[in-house]
Amino acid sequence: MNPDIQRERENATFNTDLLTNILDGGQEKTRRRREIESLVISDPDFQQEDPNFLSRSERYDAAVKKSAQMILKLREYGISDPEEIYFYKSCVHRGRAEPLDLHLVMFLPTLLNQATPEQQEAFFMPAWNLHIIGTYAQTEMGHGTFIRGLETTATYDPATQEFVMNSPTVSSIKWWPGGLGKTSNHAIVLAQLYTQGTCHGLHAFIVPIRCMSTHMPLPGVTVGDIGPKFGFDEVDNGYLKLDNVRIPRDNMLMKYAKVEPDGTYHKPPSSKLTYGTMVFIRSMIVGESARALSKASTIAIRYSAVRHQSELRPGEAEPQILDYQTQQYKLFPLLATAYAFHFVGQYMRETYHRITGDINQGDFSELPELHALSAGLKAFTTWVANAGIEVCRMACGGHGYSHCSSLPSIYVTFTPTCTYEGENTVMMLQTARYLVKSYRQASMGQQLSGIVSYLNEVQQRLQAHPVSSRPAPFNISDLASLVEAYKLRAAKLVELAAKSLQGELQRSISPEDAWNNSSIDLVRASDAHCHYVVVKLFVAKLEEVGDTAVHSALSTLALLYALHGLAQNSGDFLQAGLLTVPQLSGVSQHLKDILAQVRTNAVALVDAFDYRDEVLNSVLGRYDGNVYEHMFEWARKSPLNHTEVHPSYHKYLKPLQSRL
Repeated sequence: MNPDIQRERENATFNTDLLTNILDGGQEKTRRRREIESLVISDPDFQQEDPNFLSRSERYDAAVKKSAQMILKLREYGISDPEEIYFYKSCVHRGRAEPLDLHLVMFLPTLLNQATPEQQEAFFMPAWNLHIIGTYAQTEMGHGTFIRGLETTATYDPATQEFVMNSPTVSSIKWWPGGLGKTSNHAIVLAQLYTQGTCHGLHAFIVPIRCMSTHMPLPGVTVGDIGPKFGFDEVDNGYLKLDNVRIPRDNMLMKYAKVEPDGTYHKPPSSKLTYGTMVFIRSMIVGESARALSKASTIAIRYSAVRHQSELRPGEAEPQILDYQTQQYKLFPLLATAYAFHFVGQYMRETYHRITGDINQGDFSELPELHALSAGLKAFTTWVANAGIEVCRMACGGHGYSHCSSLPSIYVTFTPTCTYEGENTVMMLQTARYLVKSYRQASMGQQLSGIVSYLNEVQQRLQAHPVSSRPAPFNISDLASLVEAYKLRAAKLVELAAKSLQGELQRSISPEDAWNNSSIDLVRASDAHCHYVVVKLFVAKLEEVGDTAVHSALSTLALLYALHGLAQNSGDFLQAGLLTVPQLSGVSQHLKDILAQVRTNAVALVDAFDYRDEVLNSVLGRYDGNVYEHMFEWARKSPLNHTEVHPSYHKYLKPLQSRL
């Protein structure tokens, strides 16, 4: 054990296991997660070569092999709980994407949520047993987030009781679905439904794309891999072109919308129901933001505890770079953010399951709010985490650029979340649409419920106290005061966006142009709303923490998160009269004081995330802190070092030398 990192742990003021239990949702869940991780890590079938030294085809091959073994072992061990399957899968693939991701995370849940009992009878068990291997084909070459613009068609033929599936243009070719290129033999295809001469918009269809026995593409199906990408080397993201492919009427998912044998169409009770899978994934992505950022923070903070550099005082030993205030300012707010996002991810999972239960009982009232919240938080958390991972990489200096740090892999695996399942700016604008609608309802005296209920009380408060006569600014050391400040900031920016939109509309321009001309204000309003939700949920989580030492450590992080966000967005708080200019310098000093407090527990706080070395797969983020020895050992495994003299020397360099 490196003495620096040993000392860091000895100086911690709280028990890391207690905090790990909180993050996992209880002591038993921690025990079970660790048990599952040990099952994988001790299994010789999952001891694979470092993927950094493999070609793309080799990485795909290794991932398919591990996925196949994983499915068998999940059955062998009787692991069926979705959360436990996630732990097992994450450990097998070390947090990287894999070819069966969309089968497990989108194809199966969509069948469960949108198929009739008869369709589940026909498709679910074959899919559960991997006879049917599915993907979710929504995105096209020409349209992604704007799903109403998708061009793939499903035209009902009552004479044969079949849908005829077509990709009528080049831009309508399905593009990007994971597992589509080489792995899947079925796809849930989102297409425009035409029946009795009328288009009824997007619906989901189960389309066989490869032969169940030979795995060859079926007639009318052109399918393949889209080629190398920024990351996701293990995944066969694919293209799919359909040319008069006929499927039975029963292959349209009909739990909500229906097409009768004669072609009569029955619409679903809510237009948002077909977006259920997307809402589920967006809710999950919030948790992924926490995991990715917590991994990056763990690596950067542990490395900063063992890396010594430069001189603070001439003639003295080089200090740990974690002692530099600038390094703390880079990393500790990101550590606090990782915790905040973790608790928001827990909330989103619970909310999704609760509202899904309501939907199954026929209550759709909370679906619009869930849709708006999942869209906004997906965008908010992924933008912040994406930028934060890169800050962590740069905070590790040159060594962060090496794949041995795992930071490049974490970044390229995570960064597509900013664009898949809804491009982030568009997601923020969807949330803004809900916020503006809610603001208008509150303005007319309607009582709002749920997460936007603050627009009611704030409406009264903002009207009662113009900025010039507003009560004294809030206490920057008090978390309840900070939550209130974030709430008022969100309300102010929602109000400004709504008034900006109203102003544009009064200039007699079209609603579409008015929306576009107000879109910067609208995104800022959504961002402020999401920021308020995160601060509110982080502070609310503290009430559940019983241990005094853990409560103190988490409260310090919550304060750091809130104050750092305040400093970064000080203009908004000043504009809303929530902060004075003299108070701003107090915020800056208070932030520095909190950094010093977090410094004591920094390593313990990342230890509480409880990432085993095998899962983190980072030389820089090793638990024992013995970085340099293992970095040298890792480098020597490079395929370029298999021979002392590379063949290129004899082929090119030696002949060149002889001619010069």
